[in-house]
Amino acid sequence: MMKQDEPRRVLIYQVLPRLYGNTCETCRPNGSLAENGCGKMADFSASRLGRIAAFGFTHIWYTGLLEHATQTDYSAFGIRPDCPDVVKGRAGSPYAVKDYYDIDPDLAVEPARRMEEFEALVERTHRAGLRIVMDFIPNHVARQYHSDACPPGATDLGAGDDCGCAFSTRNNFYYIPGESLHTDALAGATGAYQEFPARATGNDRFTAWPSQDDWYETVKLNYGVDYLGGRTKYFPPLSELASVPDSALPDTWRKMTDILLFWAGKGIDAFRCDMAEMVPVEFWNHAIRRVKSQFPEVVFIAEVYNPSEYRNYIYGGGFDYLYDKVGLYDTLRAVVCGWQPATAITRCWQAVDDIRPHMLNFLENHDEQRIASRFFAGDAQRALPALVVSASMGTSPFMVYAGQELGEAAEDAEGFSGADGRTTIFDYWSVSSLRKLLRGTRYFTDAEKRLYDYYRRVMTLQNTEPALREGSFFDLMYAQPATVSGSGSPNFYAFLRKSEGQVVLVVANFGAADADVELVIPQHAFDCLKILPGTKCFRDLLTDGMQLKVPFSPEQPFSIALPAYGSRLLAFDEVADAAG
Repeated sequence: MMKQDEPRRVLIYQVLPRLYGNTCETCRPNGSLAENGCGKMADFSASRLGRIAAFGFTHIWYTGLLEHATQTDYSAFGIRPDCPDVVKGRAGSPYAVKDYYDIDPDLAVEPARRMEEFEALVERTHRAGLRIVMDFIPNHVARQYHSDACPPGATDLGAGDDCGCAFSTRNNFYYIPGESLHTDALAGATGAYQEFPARATGNDRFTAWPSQDDWYETVKLNYGVDYLGGRTKYFPPLSELASVPDSALPDTWRKMTDILLFWAGKGIDAFRCDMAEMVPVEFWNHAIRRVKSQFPEVVFIAEVYNPSEYRNYIYGGGFDYLYDKVGLYDTLRAVVCGWQPATAITRCWQAVDDIRPHMLNFLENHDEQRIASRFFAGDAQRALPALVVSASMGTSPFMVYAGQELGEAAEDAEGFSGADGRTTIFDYWSVSSLRKLLRGTRYFTDAEKRLYDYYRRVMTLQNTEPALREGSFFDLMYAQPATVSGSGSPNFYAFLRKSEGQVVLVVANFGAADADVELVIPQHAFDCLKILPGTKCFRDLLTDGMQLKVPFSPEQPFSIALPAYGSRLLAFDEVADAAG
Protein backbone atom coordinates (compact mmCIF):
# COMPACT_ATOMS: atom_id res chain seq x y z
CA MET A 1 0.00 0.00 0.00
CA MET A 2 1.06 3.60 -0.59
CA LYS A 3 1.96 5.81 2.34
CA GLN A 4 0.55 9.33 2.53
CA ASP A 5 3.91 11.10 2.12
CA GLU A 6 5.28 8.95 -0.73
CA PRO A 7 5.73 10.52 -4.18
CA ARG A 8 3.13 9.58 -6.76
CA ARG A 9 3.46 8.82 -10.44
CA VAL A 10 1.67 11.34 -12.62
CA LEU A 11 -1.55 9.86 -14.05
CA ILE A 12 -3.55 12.30 -16.16
CA TYR A 13 -7.24 12.21 -17.04
CA GLN A 14 -7.93 14.36 -20.09
CA VAL A 15 -11.44 15.69 -20.47
CA LEU A 16 -13.11 18.30 -22.68
CA PRO A 17 -15.55 20.11 -20.35
CA ARG A 18 -17.69 21.17 -23.32
CA LEU A 19 -18.48 17.50 -23.93
CA TYR A 20 -18.19 15.97 -20.47
CA GLY A 21 -21.28 17.49 -18.89
CA ASN A 22 -23.54 17.59 -21.94
CA THR A 23 -26.47 15.17 -21.52
CA CYS A 24 -28.39 16.09 -24.70
CA GLU A 25 -29.46 12.94 -26.57
CA THR A 26 -30.88 14.64 -29.66
CA CYS A 27 -27.85 16.45 -31.04
CA ARG A 28 -28.02 17.65 -34.61
CA PRO A 29 -24.89 17.75 -36.83
CA ASN A 30 -23.61 21.32 -37.01
CA GLY A 31 -26.12 22.21 -34.30
CA SER A 32 -25.97 25.42 -32.32
CA LEU A 33 -25.39 25.81 -28.62
CA ALA A 34 -29.15 26.18 -28.08
CA GLU A 35 -29.88 23.02 -30.10
CA ASN A 36 -27.14 20.69 -28.85
CA GLY A 37 -26.20 22.05 -25.44
CA CYS A 38 -22.80 22.29 -23.80
CA GLY A 39 -21.10 20.92 -20.69
CA LYS A 40 -20.17 23.33 -17.92
CA MET A 41 -17.41 23.65 -15.35
CA ALA A 42 -20.12 23.19 -12.72
CA ASP A 43 -20.67 19.63 -14.02
CA PHE A 44 -17.42 18.67 -12.30
CA SER A 45 -19.05 18.25 -8.92
CA ALA A 46 -17.20 17.14 -5.80
CA SER A 47 -18.57 13.61 -6.17
CA ARG A 48 -17.56 13.31 -9.83
CA LEU A 49 -14.08 14.64 -9.13
CA GLY A 50 -13.86 12.22 -6.23
CA ARG A 51 -14.65 9.34 -8.59
CA ILE A 52 -11.87 10.47 -10.96
CA ALA A 53 -9.40 10.67 -8.08
CA ALA A 54 -10.50 7.27 -6.75
CA PHE A 55 -9.84 5.81 -10.22
CA GLY A 56 -6.16 6.49 -9.55
CA PHE A 57 -5.61 9.74 -11.40
CA THR A 58 -3.41 12.44 -9.92
CA HIS A 59 -4.09 15.17 -12.50
CA ILE A 60 -7.05 16.27 -14.60
CA TRP A 61 -6.46 18.07 -17.89
CA TYR A 62 -9.38 20.37 -18.55
CA THR A 63 -9.04 20.80 -22.31
CA GLY A 64 -10.41 24.01 -23.80
CA LEU A 65 -10.75 26.28 -20.76
CA LEU A 66 -9.47 29.42 -22.45
CA GLU A 67 -11.80 31.69 -24.38
CA HIS A 68 -11.59 30.77 -28.05
CA ALA A 69 -13.17 31.73 -31.35
CA THR A 70 -16.76 30.55 -31.74
CA GLN A 71 -19.83 31.07 -33.91
CA THR A 72 -21.94 31.66 -30.79
CA ASP A 73 -22.68 35.31 -30.14
CA TYR A 74 -21.60 36.49 -26.69
CA SER A 75 -21.65 40.21 -27.48
CA ALA A 76 -24.18 40.68 -24.66
CA PHE A 77 -21.30 39.87 -22.31
CA GLY A 78 -18.84 42.29 -23.90
CA ILE A 79 -17.16 39.70 -26.14
CA ARG A 80 -16.64 40.62 -29.77
CA PRO A 81 -18.34 38.19 -32.21
CA ASP A 82 -16.21 36.11 -34.57
CA CYS A 83 -16.75 35.89 -38.31
CA PRO A 84 -17.81 32.30 -39.18
CA ASP A 85 -15.46 32.33 -42.16
CA VAL A 86 -12.50 31.94 -39.79
CA VAL A 87 -14.04 29.62 -37.17
CA LYS A 88 -13.89 25.84 -37.47
CA GLY A 89 -17.21 24.35 -36.36
CA ARG A 90 -20.12 25.98 -34.55
CA ALA A 91 -18.40 25.76 -31.18
CA GLY A 92 -14.94 26.56 -32.53
CA SER A 93 -11.54 25.04 -31.85
CA PRO A 94 -10.13 25.38 -28.31
CA TYR A 95 -6.79 25.88 -30.04
CA ALA A 96 -7.86 29.15 -31.64
CA VAL A 97 -7.59 31.21 -28.46
CA LYS A 98 -9.31 34.59 -28.57
CA ASP A 99 -8.36 35.84 -25.12
CA TYR A 100 -5.49 34.31 -23.18
CA TYR A 101 -6.67 35.98 -19.98
CA ASP A 102 -10.25 34.72 -20.01
CA ILE A 103 -12.31 31.56 -19.59
CA ASP A 104 -14.56 30.32 -22.39
CA PRO A 105 -18.13 31.56 -21.79
CA ASP A 106 -19.59 28.29 -23.15
CA LEU A 107 -18.38 26.59 -19.99
CA ALA A 108 -20.09 28.88 -17.49
CA VAL A 109 -23.60 28.56 -16.14
CA GLU A 110 -23.56 32.35 -15.90
CA PRO A 111 -21.17 33.64 -18.61
CA ALA A 112 -20.76 36.99 -16.86
CA ARG A 113 -19.31 35.12 -13.87
CA ARG A 114 -17.12 32.69 -15.83
CA MET A 115 -13.92 33.55 -13.97
CA GLU A 116 -15.62 33.03 -10.62
CA GLU A 117 -16.92 29.67 -11.79
CA PHE A 118 -13.41 28.74 -12.92
CA GLU A 119 -11.95 29.70 -9.54
CA ALA A 120 -14.59 27.53 -7.86
CA LEU A 121 -13.61 24.65 -10.18
CA VAL A 122 -9.97 25.04 -9.15
CA GLU A 123 -10.94 24.90 -5.49
CA ARG A 124 -13.18 21.81 -5.97
CA THR A 125 -10.53 20.02 -7.98
CA HIS A 126 -7.80 20.60 -5.43
CA ARG A 127 -10.12 19.63 -2.60
CA ALA A 128 -10.66 16.29 -4.40
CA GLY A 129 -6.90 15.68 -4.33
CA LEU A 130 -6.39 16.32 -8.04
CA ARG A 131 -3.98 18.72 -9.72
CA ILE A 132 -5.02 20.79 -12.73
CA VAL A 133 -3.50 20.74 -16.20
CA MET A 134 -4.39 23.66 -18.49
CA ASP A 135 -3.65 24.10 -22.18
CA PHE A 136 -1.13 26.75 -23.13
CA ILE A 137 -1.25 27.43 -26.87
CA PRO A 138 1.91 29.43 -27.61
CA ASN A 139 2.31 29.17 -31.38
CA HIS A 140 -0.88 30.79 -32.66
CA VAL A 141 -4.05 32.66 -31.74
CA ALA A 142 -7.49 33.15 -33.27
CA ARG A 143 -7.68 35.43 -36.30
CA GLN A 144 -9.78 37.92 -34.34
CA TYR A 145 -7.79 37.74 -31.11
CA HIS A 146 -8.67 40.45 -28.64
CA SER A 147 -8.31 40.38 -24.87
CA ASP A 148 -11.01 42.23 -23.00
CA ALA A 149 -9.97 40.62 -19.71
CA CYS A 150 -6.23 41.34 -19.62
CA PRO A 151 -5.00 42.76 -16.31
CA PRO A 152 -4.12 46.46 -15.91
CA GLY A 153 -0.85 47.33 -17.57
CA ALA A 154 -0.94 44.41 -20.03
CA THR A 155 -0.78 45.30 -23.73
CA ASP A 156 -2.83 43.21 -26.14
CA LEU A 157 -1.07 40.99 -28.66
CA GLY A 158 -0.54 42.91 -31.90
CA ALA A 159 -1.60 46.24 -30.40
CA GLY A 160 1.77 47.87 -31.05
CA ASP A 161 2.74 46.05 -34.24
CA ASP A 162 4.11 47.80 -37.30
CA CYS A 163 1.78 46.15 -39.83
CA GLY A 164 3.80 47.39 -42.77
CA CYS A 165 6.79 45.35 -41.67
CA ALA A 166 6.82 41.64 -42.56
CA PHE A 167 9.07 40.83 -39.60
CA SER A 168 10.23 42.72 -36.54
CA THR A 169 11.16 41.53 -33.05
CA ARG A 170 8.79 44.20 -31.75
CA ASN A 171 5.86 42.67 -33.65
CA ASN A 172 3.72 39.88 -32.22
CA PHE A 173 2.55 38.67 -35.65
CA TYR A 174 4.06 38.07 -39.10
CA TYR A 175 2.61 40.18 -41.92
CA ILE A 176 2.28 39.96 -45.69
CA PRO A 177 2.48 43.71 -46.42
CA GLY A 178 0.21 45.10 -49.09
CA GLU A 179 -1.97 41.97 -49.38
CA SER A 180 -5.39 41.16 -48.02
CA LEU A 181 -6.18 37.71 -46.65
CA HIS A 182 -7.93 35.56 -49.26
CA THR A 183 -10.48 33.05 -47.97
CA ASP A 184 -11.58 31.87 -51.42
CA ALA A 185 -10.28 28.33 -50.86
CA LEU A 186 -12.16 27.84 -47.58
CA ALA A 187 -15.35 25.80 -47.70
CA GLY A 188 -18.42 27.87 -46.96
CA ALA A 189 -16.55 31.15 -46.74
CA THR A 190 -18.70 34.15 -47.63
CA GLY A 191 -15.95 36.71 -48.02
CA ALA A 192 -17.26 38.61 -45.01
CA TYR A 193 -13.98 38.38 -43.15
CA GLN A 194 -11.54 41.15 -43.96
CA GLU A 195 -7.87 41.20 -42.91
CA PHE A 196 -5.38 43.74 -44.23
CA PRO A 197 -2.54 43.28 -44.28
CA ALA A 198 -2.79 39.52 -44.16
CA ARG A 199 -1.00 37.71 -41.36
CA ALA A 200 0.83 34.38 -41.52
CA THR A 201 -1.29 31.33 -40.66
CA GLY A 202 -0.57 29.23 -37.56
CA ASN A 203 0.91 26.20 -39.35
CA ASP A 204 3.76 28.33 -40.76
CA ARG A 205 1.95 29.42 -43.92
CA PHE A 206 3.58 32.74 -44.80
CA THR A 207 1.11 33.57 -47.53
CA ALA A 208 -2.16 35.47 -47.91
CA TRP A 209 -3.83 32.39 -49.42
CA PRO A 210 -4.49 29.74 -46.72
CA SER A 211 -6.10 26.48 -47.82
CA GLN A 212 -8.87 24.39 -46.30
CA ASP A 213 -6.21 22.05 -44.85
CA ASP A 214 -4.32 24.85 -43.13
CA TRP A 215 -4.91 26.14 -39.61
CA TYR A 216 -6.63 29.02 -41.35
CA GLU A 217 -8.56 30.08 -38.25
CA THR A 218 -5.29 31.06 -36.53
CA VAL A 219 -2.40 33.47 -36.95
CA LYS A 220 1.17 32.60 -36.03
CA LEU A 221 2.92 34.36 -33.17
CA ASN A 222 6.35 35.88 -33.69
CA TYR A 223 9.03 34.82 -31.19
CA GLY A 224 11.89 36.51 -33.01
CA VAL A 225 12.57 34.00 -35.80
CA ASP A 226 12.62 35.45 -39.33
CA TYR A 227 11.31 32.43 -41.22
CA LEU A 228 11.52 34.13 -44.62
CA GLY A 229 14.97 35.54 -43.87
CA GLY A 230 16.88 32.31 -43.54
CA ARG A 231 15.22 31.41 -40.22
CA THR A 232 17.54 33.86 -38.50
CA LYS A 233 17.02 34.07 -34.73
CA TYR A 234 16.97 37.57 -33.24
CA PHE A 235 17.57 36.64 -29.62
CA PRO A 236 20.51 35.37 -27.54
CA PRO A 237 21.59 31.70 -27.49
CA LEU A 238 20.67 29.47 -24.56
CA SER A 239 24.04 29.96 -22.92
CA GLU A 240 23.48 33.72 -22.56
CA LEU A 241 19.74 33.93 -21.83
CA ALA A 242 19.96 34.05 -18.04
CA SER A 243 22.06 37.22 -18.13
CA VAL A 244 19.97 39.12 -20.70
CA PRO A 245 17.37 41.65 -19.47
CA ASP A 246 13.77 41.10 -20.57
CA SER A 247 13.85 44.39 -22.47
CA ALA A 248 16.37 42.88 -24.91
CA LEU A 249 14.10 39.93 -25.77
CA PRO A 250 11.33 39.81 -28.41
CA ASP A 251 8.10 41.43 -27.23
CA THR A 252 6.10 38.20 -27.58
CA TRP A 253 8.33 36.49 -25.02
CA ARG A 254 7.36 38.92 -22.29
CA LYS A 255 3.64 38.83 -23.09
CA MET A 256 3.42 35.04 -23.22
CA THR A 257 5.46 34.58 -20.05
CA ASP A 258 3.13 36.99 -18.27
CA ILE A 259 0.16 34.86 -19.37
CA LEU A 260 1.75 31.73 -17.87
CA LEU A 261 2.41 33.58 -14.61
CA PHE A 262 -1.20 34.82 -14.53
CA TRP A 263 -2.66 31.29 -14.68
CA ALA A 264 -0.06 29.82 -12.33
CA GLY A 265 -1.21 32.48 -9.90
CA LYS A 266 -4.77 31.20 -10.33
CA GLY A 267 -3.78 27.76 -9.07
CA ILE A 268 -2.91 25.92 -12.28
CA ASP A 269 -0.53 23.06 -11.45
CA ALA A 270 0.66 22.08 -14.94
CA PHE A 271 0.63 23.41 -18.49
CA ARG A 272 0.22 21.16 -21.53
CA CYS A 273 2.00 23.23 -24.17
CA ASP A 274 0.49 22.80 -27.61
CA MET A 275 2.91 22.24 -30.54
CA ALA A 276 5.79 23.34 -28.33
CA GLU A 277 8.41 22.57 -30.99
CA MET A 278 6.96 25.28 -33.27
CA VAL A 279 8.21 27.81 -30.70
CA PRO A 280 11.97 28.37 -30.15
CA VAL A 281 13.46 26.30 -27.34
CA GLU A 282 15.14 29.47 -26.10
CA PHE A 283 11.74 30.98 -25.26
CA TRP A 284 10.85 27.92 -23.21
CA ASN A 285 14.09 28.17 -21.28
CA HIS A 286 13.26 31.77 -20.42
CA ALA A 287 9.56 31.29 -19.67
CA ILE A 288 9.80 28.05 -17.68
CA ARG A 289 12.69 29.44 -15.64
CA ARG A 290 10.65 32.55 -14.86
CA VAL A 291 7.52 30.62 -13.90
CA LYS A 292 9.35 28.09 -11.75
CA SER A 293 11.19 30.84 -9.90
CA GLN A 294 7.80 31.90 -8.51
CA PHE A 295 5.89 28.61 -8.73
CA PRO A 296 8.51 25.84 -8.43
CA GLU A 297 5.98 23.00 -8.37
CA VAL A 298 4.34 23.88 -11.71
CA VAL A 299 4.87 21.15 -14.32
CA PHE A 300 5.39 21.73 -18.05
CA ILE A 301 4.34 19.13 -20.63
CA ALA A 302 5.34 19.55 -24.28
CA GLU A 303 3.62 18.31 -27.40
CA VAL A 304 6.79 17.56 -29.41
CA TYR A 305 6.87 15.13 -32.33
CA ASN A 306 10.48 15.38 -33.51
CA PRO A 307 12.65 12.84 -31.64
CA SER A 308 15.83 14.67 -32.60
CA GLU A 309 14.57 17.63 -30.52
CA TYR A 310 13.49 15.68 -27.43
CA ARG A 311 16.62 16.26 -25.37
CA ASN A 312 16.85 19.85 -26.47
CA TYR A 313 13.37 20.61 -25.14
CA ILE A 314 14.03 18.75 -21.88
CA TYR A 315 17.53 19.96 -21.05
CA GLY A 316 17.56 23.20 -23.03
CA GLY A 317 13.93 24.23 -22.74
CA GLY A 318 13.29 22.92 -19.25
CA PHE A 319 10.24 20.74 -19.91
CA ASP A 320 9.33 18.11 -17.34
CA TYR A 321 7.58 15.78 -19.80
CA LEU A 322 7.18 15.25 -23.55
CA TYR A 323 4.58 13.32 -25.54
CA ASP A 324 5.84 9.87 -26.57
CA LYS A 325 3.73 9.85 -29.69
CA VAL A 326 5.95 8.97 -32.64
CA GLY A 327 7.70 6.30 -30.59
CA LEU A 328 5.63 4.28 -28.14
CA TYR A 329 2.11 5.40 -29.18
CA ASP A 330 2.66 4.78 -32.89
CA THR A 331 4.35 1.43 -32.23
CA LEU A 332 1.67 0.18 -29.84
CA ARG A 333 -1.01 1.16 -32.34
CA ALA A 334 0.83 -0.80 -35.03
CA VAL A 335 1.15 -3.84 -32.73
CA VAL A 336 -2.54 -3.70 -31.74
CA CYS A 337 -3.55 -3.50 -35.40
CA GLY A 338 -1.24 -6.35 -36.39
CA TRP A 339 1.13 -4.25 -38.49
CA GLN A 340 4.17 -4.88 -36.30
CA PRO A 341 5.22 -7.64 -33.88
CA ALA A 342 5.24 -7.00 -30.14
CA THR A 343 9.04 -7.19 -30.17
CA ALA A 344 9.03 -3.76 -31.86
CA ILE A 345 8.19 -2.22 -28.47
CA THR A 346 11.77 -2.79 -27.33
CA ARG A 347 13.09 -0.28 -29.88
CA CYS A 348 10.83 2.40 -28.41
CA TRP A 349 12.30 2.43 -24.92
CA GLN A 350 15.82 1.95 -26.25
CA ALA A 351 15.51 5.11 -28.37
CA VAL A 352 14.67 7.22 -25.30
CA ASP A 353 16.30 5.17 -22.55
CA ASP A 354 18.24 8.14 -21.15
CA ILE A 355 15.09 10.31 -20.93
CA ARG A 356 12.35 7.72 -20.34
CA PRO A 357 11.14 9.28 -17.04
CA HIS A 358 10.37 12.43 -19.07
CA MET A 359 8.19 10.71 -21.69
CA LEU A 360 4.39 10.87 -21.27
CA ASN A 361 2.63 7.72 -22.50
CA PHE A 362 -0.94 7.49 -23.81
CA LEU A 363 -3.20 5.48 -26.10
CA GLU A 364 -5.80 8.19 -26.77
CA ASN A 365 -6.10 11.95 -26.74
CA HIS A 366 -8.19 14.52 -28.60
CA ASP A 367 -5.88 14.46 -31.64
CA GLU A 368 -5.85 10.69 -32.10
CA GLN A 369 -8.50 8.24 -33.24
CA ARG A 370 -10.37 6.32 -30.58
CA ILE A 371 -9.18 2.76 -29.96
CA ALA A 372 -12.66 1.29 -30.41
CA SER A 373 -13.33 3.20 -33.63
CA ARG A 374 -13.35 1.40 -36.95
CA PHE A 375 -10.33 3.53 -37.91
CA PHE A 376 -8.19 2.00 -35.16
CA ALA A 377 -8.82 -1.36 -33.46
CA GLY A 378 -12.61 -1.53 -33.73
CA ASP A 379 -12.73 -3.11 -30.27
CA ALA A 380 -11.43 -1.62 -27.00
CA GLN A 381 -10.47 -5.12 -25.76
CA ARG A 382 -7.76 -5.41 -28.39
CA ALA A 383 -5.78 -2.59 -26.80
CA LEU A 384 -5.83 -3.89 -23.22
CA PRO A 385 -2.34 -5.40 -23.52
CA ALA A 386 -1.13 -2.04 -24.85
CA LEU A 387 -2.72 -0.36 -21.84
CA VAL A 388 -0.86 -2.63 -19.42
CA VAL A 389 2.47 -2.22 -21.24
CA SER A 390 2.24 1.54 -21.75
CA ALA A 391 1.11 2.26 -18.20
CA SER A 392 3.38 -0.20 -16.42
CA MET A 393 6.74 -0.19 -18.20
CA GLY A 394 8.27 2.80 -16.43
CA THR A 395 7.94 5.67 -14.00
CA SER A 396 6.86 8.21 -16.61
CA PRO A 397 3.35 9.75 -16.66
CA PHE A 398 0.42 8.01 -18.30
CA MET A 399 -2.73 9.63 -19.69
CA VAL A 400 -6.28 8.45 -20.37
CA TYR A 401 -8.82 10.37 -22.47
CA ALA A 402 -12.35 10.55 -20.98
CA GLY A 403 -14.54 7.84 -22.48
CA GLN A 404 -11.59 5.58 -23.24
CA GLU A 405 -12.36 3.56 -20.11
CA LEU A 406 -15.80 2.71 -21.57
CA GLY A 407 -14.61 2.00 -25.11
CA GLU A 408 -15.89 5.18 -26.78
CA ALA A 409 -16.01 4.40 -30.52
CA ALA A 410 -16.52 7.94 -31.90
CA GLU A 411 -19.02 6.81 -34.54
CA ASP A 412 -20.76 10.19 -34.84
CA ALA A 413 -20.43 12.68 -37.68
CA GLU A 414 -20.83 15.69 -35.42
CA GLY A 415 -20.36 18.49 -37.90
CA PHE A 416 -17.09 20.12 -38.89
CA SER A 417 -15.02 17.15 -37.74
CA GLY A 418 -17.05 14.55 -39.67
CA ALA A 419 -16.86 10.81 -39.02
CA ASP A 420 -13.13 10.35 -38.53
CA GLY A 421 -12.84 8.15 -35.44
CA ARG A 422 -12.10 11.13 -33.22
CA THR A 423 -14.28 12.87 -30.68
CA THR A 424 -14.97 16.36 -31.97
CA ILE A 425 -13.26 19.42 -30.55
CA PHE A 426 -15.05 21.75 -32.98
CA ASP A 427 -18.75 21.06 -32.46
CA TYR A 428 -21.41 21.25 -29.78
CA TRP A 429 -22.06 17.58 -29.10
CA SER A 430 -22.91 14.96 -26.52
CA VAL A 431 -20.96 11.71 -26.23
CA SER A 432 -22.71 8.52 -25.12
CA SER A 433 -19.82 7.19 -23.03
CA LEU A 434 -19.49 10.49 -21.18
CA ARG A 435 -23.22 10.57 -20.46
CA LYS A 436 -22.88 7.14 -18.88
CA LEU A 437 -19.91 8.27 -16.81
CA LEU A 438 -22.02 11.14 -15.49
CA ARG A 439 -24.88 8.84 -14.55
CA GLY A 440 -22.81 6.15 -12.88
CA THR A 441 -21.83 2.50 -13.22
CA ARG A 442 -25.39 1.19 -12.98
CA TYR A 443 -25.94 2.48 -16.53
CA PHE A 444 -22.97 0.52 -17.97
CA THR A 445 -23.42 -2.61 -20.01
CA ASP A 446 -21.68 -5.71 -18.67
CA ALA A 447 -18.91 -5.28 -21.23
CA GLU A 448 -18.47 -1.61 -20.30
CA LYS A 449 -18.36 -2.49 -16.62
CA ARG A 450 -15.61 -5.05 -17.21
CA LEU A 451 -13.59 -2.58 -19.28
CA TYR A 452 -14.09 0.21 -16.73
CA ASP A 453 -13.00 -2.04 -13.85
CA TYR A 454 -9.95 -3.19 -15.82
CA TYR A 455 -8.83 0.40 -16.49
CA ARG A 456 -9.43 1.33 -12.86
CA ARG A 457 -7.40 -1.64 -11.68
CA VAL A 458 -4.47 -0.82 -13.97
CA MET A 459 -4.53 2.85 -12.96
CA THR A 460 -4.72 2.33 -9.21
CA LEU A 461 -1.91 -0.24 -9.28
CA GLN A 462 0.53 2.32 -10.69
CA ASN A 463 0.74 4.13 -7.38
CA THR A 464 -0.20 1.44 -4.85
CA GLU A 465 2.48 -1.05 -5.95
CA PRO A 466 6.05 0.13 -5.23
CA ALA A 467 7.64 -1.71 -8.16
CA LEU A 468 5.24 -0.07 -10.63
CA ARG A 469 5.43 3.34 -9.02
CA GLU A 470 9.20 3.67 -8.74
CA GLY A 471 10.88 0.41 -9.70
CA SER A 472 13.59 -0.28 -12.26
CA PHE A 473 12.76 -1.89 -15.62
CA PHE A 474 14.19 -4.96 -17.37
CA ASP A 475 13.03 -5.99 -20.85
CA LEU A 476 12.88 -9.78 -21.20
CA MET A 477 12.21 -10.05 -24.93
CA TYR A 478 15.81 -10.48 -26.09
CA ALA A 479 16.06 -13.79 -24.22
CA GLN A 480 12.89 -15.44 -25.55
CA PRO A 481 13.51 -18.49 -27.79
CA ALA A 482 11.48 -17.25 -30.77
CA THR A 483 13.30 -13.92 -30.68
CA VAL A 484 16.74 -15.51 -30.41
CA SER A 485 16.19 -18.16 -33.08
CA GLY A 486 14.34 -15.91 -35.50
CA SER A 487 11.77 -18.67 -35.93
CA GLY A 488 8.92 -16.27 -35.36
CA SER A 489 7.90 -13.10 -33.62
CA PRO A 490 6.22 -13.73 -30.27
CA ASN A 491 2.88 -12.04 -29.93
CA PHE A 492 3.51 -11.13 -26.32
CA TYR A 493 5.65 -8.62 -24.49
CA ALA A 494 7.27 -9.25 -21.11
CA PHE A 495 9.36 -7.30 -18.65
CA LEU A 496 10.24 -7.06 -14.99
CA ARG A 497 9.80 -4.16 -12.60
CA LYS A 498 11.79 -4.18 -9.35
CA SER A 499 11.76 -1.94 -6.30
CA GLU A 500 13.22 -2.54 -2.88
CA GLY A 501 11.34 -5.56 -1.59
CA GLN A 502 9.01 -6.16 -4.56
CA VAL A 503 9.25 -7.70 -8.03
CA VAL A 504 6.50 -7.56 -10.65
CA LEU A 505 6.59 -9.70 -13.78
CA VAL A 506 4.47 -8.15 -16.54
CA VAL A 507 3.39 -10.29 -19.50
CA ALA A 508 0.90 -9.04 -22.10
CA ASN A 509 -0.69 -11.12 -24.85
CA PHE A 510 -1.43 -9.10 -27.99
CA GLY A 511 -3.00 -12.11 -29.69
CA ALA A 512 -6.67 -12.87 -30.35
CA ALA A 513 -6.30 -16.39 -28.93
CA ASP A 514 -5.43 -17.78 -25.51
CA ALA A 515 -1.73 -18.54 -25.19
CA ASP A 516 0.56 -20.61 -22.99
CA VAL A 517 3.83 -18.69 -22.84
CA GLU A 518 7.10 -20.34 -21.90
CA LEU A 519 9.00 -17.34 -20.59
CA VAL A 520 12.77 -17.42 -20.13
CA ILE A 521 14.17 -15.23 -17.34
CA PRO A 522 17.89 -14.76 -18.17
CA GLN A 523 20.64 -14.84 -15.57
CA HIS A 524 21.41 -11.23 -16.37
CA ALA A 525 17.98 -10.20 -15.06
CA PHE A 526 18.69 -11.86 -11.71
CA ASP A 527 22.11 -10.22 -11.54
CA CYS A 528 21.02 -6.76 -12.72
CA LEU A 529 17.96 -6.54 -10.48
CA LYS A 530 19.55 -8.47 -7.61
CA ILE A 531 16.77 -11.08 -7.49
CA LEU A 532 17.42 -14.35 -5.69
CA PRO A 533 16.29 -17.41 -7.68
CA GLY A 534 14.03 -19.92 -5.98
CA THR A 535 10.41 -20.87 -5.49
CA LYS A 536 8.28 -17.71 -5.47
CA CYS A 537 4.75 -17.07 -4.28
CA PHE A 538 3.23 -14.91 -7.01
CA ARG A 539 -0.05 -13.05 -6.80
CA ASP A 540 -1.71 -11.60 -9.90
CA LEU A 541 -2.26 -7.91 -9.20
CA LEU A 542 -4.91 -7.70 -11.93
CA THR A 543 -7.20 -10.31 -10.40
CA ASP A 544 -6.41 -10.32 -6.66
CA GLY A 545 -7.44 -13.97 -6.65
CA MET A 546 -4.87 -15.84 -8.71
CA GLN A 547 -1.83 -17.07 -6.77
CA LEU A 548 1.02 -19.23 -8.05
CA LYS A 549 3.86 -20.96 -6.26
CA VAL A 550 6.44 -21.89 -8.85
CA PRO A 551 10.21 -22.13 -9.39
CA PHE A 552 11.68 -18.86 -10.62
CA SER A 553 15.19 -19.29 -11.95
CA PRO A 554 17.28 -18.93 -15.10
CA GLU A 555 17.51 -22.71 -15.47
CA GLN A 556 13.92 -23.38 -16.46
CA PRO A 557 11.27 -21.46 -18.43
CA PHE A 558 8.44 -19.84 -16.54
CA SER A 559 5.08 -21.05 -17.85
CA ILE A 560 2.19 -18.57 -17.96
CA ALA A 561 -1.35 -19.01 -19.32
CA LEU A 562 -2.63 -15.83 -20.92
CA PRO A 563 -6.17 -15.23 -22.20
CA ALA A 564 -6.73 -13.50 -25.52
CA TYR A 565 -5.71 -9.82 -25.19
CA GLY A 566 -4.95 -10.63 -21.55
CA SER A 567 -2.09 -9.73 -19.24
CA ARG A 568 -0.57 -10.84 -15.98
CA LEU A 569 1.05 -8.60 -13.41
CA LEU A 570 2.64 -11.22 -11.18
CA ALA A 571 4.14 -9.82 -7.99
CA PHE A 572 6.14 -11.33 -5.20
CA ASP A 573 7.72 -9.96 -2.06
CA GLU A 574 11.45 -10.47 -2.56
CA VAL A 575 12.37 -9.79 1.06
CA ALA A 576 9.83 -12.26 2.43
CA ASP A 577 10.77 -14.94 -0.09
CA ALA A 578 14.48 -14.46 0.56
CA ALA A 579 13.90 -14.74 4.30
CA GLY A 580 11.84 -17.89 3.77
